[in-house]
Amino acid sequence: MQAVDHPFDLVLSYSQWQGSGRPENLRRGAQAAADVCSNFGPLECVPEAGEGEASGGIRRWTAIAEQFRSAQAILDARQPRRILTAGGDCACDIAVIDYLHRRYPDLTVIWVDAHLDANTVNTTPSGNFHGMPVAAILGSAPVELQALLSTPLPPTQFRYVSAHVGDEGDWAFQRAHDLRWLEPGQRIAERVVSGPIHVHFDLDALDPVEFPHVAYPDGRLPFDVGLALVRSVAADLVGLTITEFAPSDESAAQHGSGFLERLCKAAATRQ
Repeated sequence: MQAVDHPFDLVLSYSQWQGSGRPENLRRGAQAAADVCSNFGPLECVPEAGEGEASGGIRRWTAIAEQFRSAQAILDARQPRRILTAGGDCACDIAVIDYLHRRYPDLTVIWVDAHLDANTVNTTPSGNFHGMPVAAILGSAPVELQALLSTPLPPTQFRYVSAHVGDEGDWAFQRAHDLRWLEPGQRIAERVVSGPIHVHFDLDALDPVEFPHVAYPDGRLPFDVGLALVRSVAADLVGLTITEFAPSDESAAQHGSGFLERLCKAAATRQ
């Protein structure tokens, strides 16, 4: 039989919900996301780890750490060149970005999100780990995780898109590291981002009038603008992670899945 030529050589189903403060519908969303994403490459699933216990100021940390190690083992064994990840809460992207940055030292991460996600263990008001992944990939991960991570991503290789919600700790981290924003369309006009690119696409970045299937409906980004952004970087894309899909029922999951499929197709358009 002839091998199928997929646009991604690994689809990682990473249904982590333990990092969220509102996890009720994330498992349903993660399963729906995996169903969509599995059409774009070979699927492998990170095993779930149960409720988990708090540790070091982070809720459900033991489950989060266990799932991180499982994801890291899959990535190290498979050595994918191009990864599509179906989350899960935002923190599932830490393992993926760390792997891609080891493979591509000049990796740029574009973080599409309504929230800055830049708290640390010392600044988090909630203890929810999905509010900390940006700080983690930039070198301020919890101590236990630091031992498993490679070189932090330089702030110059990071750009926010549409992030506007944060508490004092988020904004302090953003100022301290001079984290900057990328306006959709800017890269095409000015070539401000080049080389291998990973897009973290938290669906709560989207305007909830268009896409209401999230637990934190704070977004402002029109879907077509987000779609155009993904399409504009597709030629350089080595990773796309879709997170925080939280449909309230199966009908909502089906409706939202149509949006996810369009995102995946945009990422697969390599011109």
